[in-house]
Amino acid sequence: MKRMLGLALAGMIAMAGGMTCSASAGDVTLKFGNGTNPSAKEAGELFKKIVEERSAGSIKINYFPDNQLGDDRVMAETTVFGDIDISVISTSNMATVYKDFYLFDAPFLFLNPAQAYERLDGPTGKAILEGMREKGVLGLTFWENGFRDLTNSKVAVKLPEDTKGLKIRTMENQVHLAAWKAFGANPTPMAFVELFTALQQGAVDGQENPLGIIDGNKFQDVQQYVSLTQHVYTPYVMLINLEKFESLTKEQQELLRTAATETTSFQRQRSQELEKEILAKFKKAGTTVVELTDEDKAAWQKIVQDAKIFDLVKSNMDHPDYLDQIMQ
Repeated sequence: MKRMLGLALAGMIAMAGGMTCSASAGDVTLKFGNGTNPSAKEAGELFKKIVEERSAGSIKINYFPDNQLGDDRVMAETTVFGDIDISVISTSNMATVYKDFYLFDAPFLFLNPAQAYERLDGPTGKAILEGMREKGVLGLTFWENGFRDLTNSKVAVKLPEDTKGLKIRTMENQVHLAAWKAFGANPTPMAFVELFTALQQGAVDGQENPLGIIDGNKFQDVQQYVSLTQHVYTPYVMLINLEKFESLTKEQQELLRTAATETTSFQRQRSQELEKEILAKFKKAGTTVVELTDEDKAAWQKIVQDAKIFDLVKSNMDHPDYLDQIMQ
């Protein structure tokens, strides 16, 4: 992994072109907080290397991965207040503050990663990032947290009707609850710390989470079926305190934006590689992995539309037209 990171770093620095800052432009030190996601941590290291190398020492990044500066919610708040300069957090943990992030609660908004990348990197995604200025931060880029997938102990779920009667643990989230009810399942909110035991004892039949969380918590040990429903896509967002960003020179600002964009490609690729490794591990251990086509997912998406789940999402957003733009 270190060798791969080193090669990627060397390649990106070689492609830097003329993108360097003079140390005489005004030295600055930025505190950067990150979480525990492996691909995001690697990308954070790469971001630090690129910025420090290309700035010729005018920008130093003090990097704190593994939630050393607090969990997502704490890092979001302290970035707004300016105690942290840069942070990477899940959008779901900032939706109550920046309501347009409720967009990412919409089930089957994206049918595959390529679709998500296209929309997030397009005009609507950029408008969402820029709109964060009103909260005292600027969104630099969207990294990948991942799609949520369904596991259960009873049936190889492929289509919505396969979930009929299944007791599925979900978050206490009105959109998620409404969607699973529309699919025919019995959604059951439950504290995450109780979930493994509940699955083991049969109190619930299944749950839904990104593959990294499924693997990290060994849910596959008590769940026979992993269905790659990819029903909700949750990104990470890289934030920078707005006052700090505007205190930098234009050259330094452009360097941070460029480094964020370049590390986004690296992080997403690593995220996909790690998911493939997890799936190979599941299959080797005897877990049944159920793959869905885009046509299969479209059947789920139709139920979401018919049940007016997207309208429910839009009712929580400040700019509901963003969802319409992405759906186009």
